[in-house]
Order: sequence, then structure tokens, then C-alpha cells
Amino acid sequence: MRKEIILTLCMGTSLPLLAQENQVNITTGNEVTVTKSHKATPVKSQDMTGTCWCFSTTSLVESECIRKGEDQPDISEMFTVRNIYREKAENYVLRQGYARFDEGGLGHDVIRAIGKYGVVPESVYSGLTNGQTAHNHGKMVASLKTYLDSVLKLKKPLPANWEQGVENIMDDAMGKVPASFEYKGKNYTAQTYAKEVLKFNESDYVNLTSFTHHPFYQSFVVEVPDNFSNGAYYNLPLSEFVGAVKRSVDKGYTVMWDADVSNKGFQMGKGYALSPAGDSIPKATGFGPDITEQQVTPEYRQQLYQALVTQDDHLMHITGLGKDKKGKDYFVVKNSWGTKSPKEGYIYVSEPYFAINTITVIVPKSSLDKALLAKLGIK
Repeated sequence: MRKEIILTLCMGTSLPLLAQENQVNITTGNEVTVTKSHKATPVKSQDMTGTCWCFSTTSLVESECIRKGEDQPDISEMFTVRNIYREKAENYVLRQGYARFDEGGLGHDVIRAIGKYGVVPESVYSGLTNGQTAHNHGKMVASLKTYLDSVLKLKKPLPANWEQGVENIMDDAMGKVPASFEYKGKNYTAQTYAKEVLKFNESDYVNLTSFTHHPFYQSFVVEVPDNFSNGAYYNLPLSEFVGAVKRSVDKGYTVMWDADVSNKGFQMGKGYALSPAGDSIPKATGFGPDITEQQVTPEYRQQLYQALVTQDDHLMHITGLGKDKKGKDYFVVKNSWGTKSPKEGYIYVSEPYFAINTITVIVPKSSLDKALLAKLGIK
């Protein structure tokens, strides 16, 4: 995500975690009626970090556990974030400093990391030390970068244990990770917890996107700065892409959403993400479902992406669907900026906004139609 977005948008306020599941209630008498609402864990805050990619995708994994009838988990985002920082450090050194090293990432990093390293409950590893109540990775990431640059200045060959310096910095800032832990009376490692308790399988998730500069029904490495690990996403025509996401949610699943939120249409403080037609938001009607929205075409979407207007800013979690009084469709989206907003951490995203501003999504494989899986060559 863009650095200015990290500093101004993606940082929430630390709030207490509720003890129950969040499920947005179907409402009447409002501008948007929620027609589908799927269970999700309580809204959290990523605080002063650029780790929305982990909060959003972890929330997806938690919802999948609930959907499958398993106990509601509270998964540690910071365990995964720490593993990804270590991978970024290795990548930075191997590329001799000609690579990105910061707080950003994409959703596929979380799915891959859980599959590779496992995961632990929040109660086992919070990533907070010395009485901290909110996450702030600015100083730690700066220290890591300084250390990595110093490693690159060393005489070659590099010392075999240079990565221990990375671990030491993270230990000081985030706390040490236990090699094993007890959960409900049984001892687990991160790998056994993911496999035996969460029943996590990396192949249960599919990465999707929609751009015209690559062939459809094939995968390609999405060209955004935070894709440091070169994750590939299956490319769909725009109408199929939007339709696949809507059908997934309609069938009872939730979806990880990666989008641009830096334009005038994303108004968390007003509870809506809309794409007003023209250059300004009309003041007469205010900002809400009654405004006229931009007509969406694949060409218009592609133009904005290639002009660097639509960028990879922020990742969230789609948990439901809604309609306004005129029948226009919305996605109900869980954010990671805490609950101090009109919809208590959620936002209604119009279909035009979604179609224009989406970079990628991650969906459970079982939510996709068999015909689409066949087109993509996914078994």
C-alpha cells in the first residue's frame, strides 16, 4: 500500500476486543438493507501499522473456521506478520537492497505463511511487549532496514548467522515466540495448531483479479509494490470477476478484498464507499446511496490502474451483501480501523466502487462454481 495511505488511512485506534462473534444484523428503515450477513470475529484495529493485509486475511480464515462449524478462533495476526518480515529481510538481502522493505503485503502472503509456518492464538502471541496496548511498527521496521543495509556492507561472504540480528530486533519489539504452547489442555506447535485445530489447508483458497493487460483464465503476478513475494492471481473478465465474488457471498462465504481507498469515494466516516460520477461529490444530496455513480467498463478500470490512479492501498474483509431502496447492490465490508465509525467498523461498498477500485480478492475455493474452476484449471 502507498506510504501516505499507511500513515493516514490504514492506522486505526486500539479498542477492546469483544468476546462474541460479529454478525451485522438485517436492518430495515435504513438507506441500505443487509440481505446477507455472515459470521465474523469482532472488529480489531491494526493501530499504527501497515498490516491491513494480515488483519483482513486472518479475518477471512477465522470466518471460514466458523462457517465450517469449528470453534471461533482468535488468531494472532502478529505471528504471521513477524514471519513475513523475516521473509522480506531475506528477500532484501538476496536482492542486495534492490527490493522493497516496509510494512505492506498482500493477502496471499498470509495464506502462504499459515500453510508454511502455522499460526498461534492471539492469547499465545500478541506482538505487544512492555505494557503496550497498541501496535506501532515504525521504529522496528526502520531498525530492521538499517540493520539489513549494514549487513549488505559487510565483506563477502556474509556471515551465516546474519538473520539472527533480524530475530533479535523483532524479539525486542514484539516479544519472543514460544516454541510450543498449551491450548485447551493439549500441547501444540504453530504448525500442529493450524492443522489440527483450525484444519487449515492452503489449497482451500483461490486468488482472483481482473485486468485486461494479461490473458483471461490464466494466472499472473499482479504488478503492485507490495507484492514482494510475486504472488499470482487468476485473471477473470470484469463481469465474471464481480459475479464470482457476489455469488460466493450469496452462498454463505466471505471474501478478502484488496482495493484503492484513497479517492474521494471511500468515506469510512460516513459509512459508504461510492464512485460519484464526475469530478466532485454533489453537495445538494450529500454523500449516500442517492448520488449518481460512475458507469464502469473494463477499459475505464484498466485506464485508472495503468495511470497509477487505482493503487493497492488497503485490504479488508467482505462479510455480507446489501441493497438500497432503489435496488442497487452493496458489499458489507469489515475494516481493521477499530469500531469508531458510523457502522461500528463496517462500511457499505457499492458495486460500482468495487468494480473500479478492486486490485485483488481471495475467496474460498469451495465457493466458486465448478464451471469457473474448470476454466481456471483448478481441481
